[in-house]
Amino acid sequence: MDTIDREILSTLQEDARISYRDLGRRVGLSANAAADRVRKMRRSGIIRGFTTLVDQAAQGSSGLVIFIDARLRPDTTDEQFEKDVVRLPGITEVIHVTGEYDYLLRARVSDATGLDALVRSLKRQAGVAHTNTRLALRIVLE
Repeated sequence: MDTIDREILSTLQEDARISYRDLGRRVGLSANAAADRVRKMRRSGIIRGFTTLVDQAAQGSSGLVIFIDARLRPDTTDEQFEKDVVRLPGITEVIHVTGEYDYLLRARVSDATGLDALVRSLKRQAGVAHTNTRLALRIVLE
């Protein structure tokens, strides 16, 4: 990694949705050169994914952080579930785990009604058979 790669990472941390054209401008490269560097960092594992972070102070601390253990229906594949679950509103993290459940999900919902809607969507739209839901009372480190 060189200085330009570090600048690219810093820029992507500020705005993961920036276009390659704008990214290239910021770091002094063409859009194609910026895209090539991002692809290389993804292949090497330096970049594992892109996430949009929301400033909770700006958003207010409204809403509930919840954790959902999800067990898939036998007719649901991991690939199909992963494709479907990331489309559901409120899902902020999807982790494939070992144990009694297949996945651990982290989500933010507005209230109990939002939680109910999310659990129903998981079962109807994402192929989930069983869930176990926990509510975060306080987040010490995020």
